[in-house]
Amino acid sequence: MLIPSRPISRRTVLRGLGVTLALPWLEAMGPLQSWAAGEDPKTVAPNRMAFLYTPNGKNMADWTPSTEGTGFELTPILQPLGAVRNKFSILSGLTADKARPHGDGGGDHARALGAFLTGVQPNKTDGLDIRSGVSVDQVAASRIGDKTRLASLEIGTEQGAMAGNCDSGYSCVYSSTMSWRSATQPLPKEVNPKLVFERMFTSSNDPSRAARNARRKSILDYVRDDTSGVAGKLASNDQRKLDEYFAAIRDIEVRMERAEKMPPVQTPDYPVPTGVPAAYDEHIRMMCDLMVLAFQADVTRVSTFVLANEGSNKSYAFIDVPEGHHDLSHHGGDADKQEKIRKINLFHTTQLAYLLQRLDSITEGDGTLLDHSMIVYGSGIHDGNAHNHDDLPILLAGGGCGTLTSGRHIRYEKETPLNNLWLSMLDRLDISLEKLGDSTGKLPGLLSGV
Repeated sequence: MLIPSRPISRRTVLRGLGVTLALPWLEAMGPLQSWAAGEDPKTVAPNRMAFLYTPNGKNMADWTPSTEGTGFELTPILQPLGAVRNKFSILSGLTADKARPHGDGGGDHARALGAFLTGVQPNKTDGLDIRSGVSVDQVAASRIGDKTRLASLEIGTEQGAMAGNCDSGYSCVYSSTMSWRSATQPLPKEVNPKLVFERMFTSSNDPSRAARNARRKSILDYVRDDTSGVAGKLASNDQRKLDEYFAAIRDIEVRMERAEKMPPVQTPDYPVPTGVPAAYDEHIRMMCDLMVLAFQADVTRVSTFVLANEGSNKSYAFIDVPEGHHDLSHHGGDADKQEKIRKINLFHTTQLAYLLQRLDSITEGDGTLLDHSMIVYGSGIHDGNAHNHDDLPILLAGGGCGTLTSGRHIRYEKETPLNNLWLSMLDRLDISLEKLGDSTGKLPGLLSGV
């Protein structure tokens, strides 16, 4: 490996006409080791944290492995994850919204998402007095957000109202929002990939953004001079990585341009917002690619992704499930409805597999982006028919910079708070917190050194 006598700074960015483009890790920046190696912080691979949420629970018989420990079988819903089976674990027995699981009558969908990352029972209101708790992603963002351009990135694929009654007297904000900066400050997600991209790579006060859009130029055109200056200092491996990184950026730009020219999907129950891909799977994967780019370029180290709002009644006709997701989740034991729920669950884990494989395909230092990340996937409801919040479907992927032991199915004691996992993950970011929401302590057995 050829490293220049004066390594390129890890904070190097390319600039041009309102554009700031961060670079991924390159060999010319010097050695990069995992957090667990205990090296100089300047040469340590950053640890990332992301949370992906799917609504209405799972068909748990097709989700939960029958055996514990290593070598567990990939159940029907987990089959798409075979390529990364040693880089994720299934955690059973964890509970959210423990204090009052059915505390205010109806409204389990609102409580499910509102409490998922906070461990706090949301205040039942459809007015202005909304209240939940600080979410784990925002705890992390408040401690490490100053190290990156964006403290956190909140994305999704389904618009949601931030006011009004959406679930038995609970405000719509609870059903559509996962991140809470404070008990009274929800952070709305962005569902338009174009706006996410601009937030990641362009200046917020850039007056020329509209002109650039009109000219349809690539963001790469605006950093061309800086690009040539950096490229001249790179060895062949770094030049290849930089070319691949720029190709990924341009690919997303082309896909966004194509999506904007396509007509919206004509479905009565799910109006697609202007500017997003017409196909749901393409929308999800574009958002996944943006998250990967954000982590690769160290634009942020904290992200949340709501694949669909809690209680979503979206149709999945493209996989031969024309009925609404929420309606089907009230299956009442009907085998046909449960099979259709399985298909929806399988679709979602297929998209998760895409994200994990993308992260695992990108080399960074002594590992991959997935090795240097902690990716949580799950739901705040166990089974949509029962509306229960215990024994949740939770998957934890990634190596956490050498601090996670993956490839296992672990069953925890009944009603172990989900927030115990969040506390343990914060530890791996060097964030020590005694309590978060309804937590009772750190989660044993999963994380190295805990």
